[in-house]
Amino acid sequence: MTAWPSTAAPPVTPWRSLVAPYHQPDSKLALWQVSTSFLPYIALWYLMVRSLEISYGLTLGLAVLAAGFLVRVFIVLHDCGHGSFLRSRRWNDAFGFVGGVLSFTPYHYWRHTHAIHHATAGNLDRRGVGDIWTMTMREYREASPWCRLRFRLYRNPFCLFLVGPVFVVLIKNRFAGAKFGWRWQRSVLWANLAMLGLGVALSLALGVQSYVLIQLPVLIFSTAFGVWLFYVQHQFEGVSWQRQQHWDHFTTAMRGSSYYALPKVLQWFSGNIGFHHIHHLSPRIPNYFLERCHRENPLLQKATKLRLFTSLRSIRYRVWDEERNRLVGLGLPWL
Repeated sequence: MTAWPSTAAPPVTPWRSLVAPYHQPDSKLALWQVSTSFLPYIALWYLMVRSLEISYGLTLGLAVLAAGFLVRVFIVLHDCGHGSFLRSRRWNDAFGFVGGVLSFTPYHYWRHTHAIHHATAGNLDRRGVGDIWTMTMREYREASPWCRLRFRLYRNPFCLFLVGPVFVVLIKNRFAGAKFGWRWQRSVLWANLAMLGLGVALSLALGVQSYVLIQLPVLIFSTAFGVWLFYVQHQFEGVSWQRQQHWDHFTTAMRGSSYYALPKVLQWFSGNIGFHHIHHLSPRIPNYFLERCHRENPLLQKATKLRLFTSLRSIRYRVWDEERNRLVGLGLPWL
């Protein structure tokens, strides 16, 4: 599908009327998604426990599958955070909190920072919350050697997709940013206590070593896949980022987010989040309606389309070149 040229303005359209029919949650679809996400994840956890008696290689194989279901659990959490998964805010928050405990994500605080991400995505003047650290070429050139090194290490694929995500879920997610105040510190504290309680209970039942041998690989695999999805949906060839005075919601959604056309099995495990342009256009659409919205509205099919293998080129991008209006690399991609 051909995307709009980077110099062309998007067509004027009452796009809100296009997405409005998909805003009403469907309780049956939502509960079915819960049953096909949470329950298989719990069942696989049990199988991994039993597999430790046979072979740790088998445990790791099951961990890959469990990681896929944990990504689905996170997508449920994600939609609950937008209030789009179910009609009831109470049930959205309940499922979101439980999903957060399983995925080591403080639900209420994450919901707050993710809302900031939606309000600032693609805005060069409002970077820094809920996004991937991206510098402009000018900022990089004017930065100190130490800052450049930190940035290169941060954008190193090994750090960005393996070390970094595990650090975030195990360490960074245990604290709320100081600027957000006590309300969010308290919400993170309650989430931490729930995660600690679950971890202690499982460790007492199985032993600390068994708990770590199961939970750690699941987190490594799931967070690597999750961060890759988030990365490629906003860092790709042809993406549009603007300064505040030129920023608008429709353009940012359609040209600042990709349509990641994944194979069906990966689309299922990722909860249709590959239709990210539509999600940013209207976060009120639950994930189980994103594909239908895309299919039934030709206008919304004009976002940049990425395939699984062609999307790997996005790894090379590092900084935003304002003169050329595009993401560019810095050379030496391993750094």
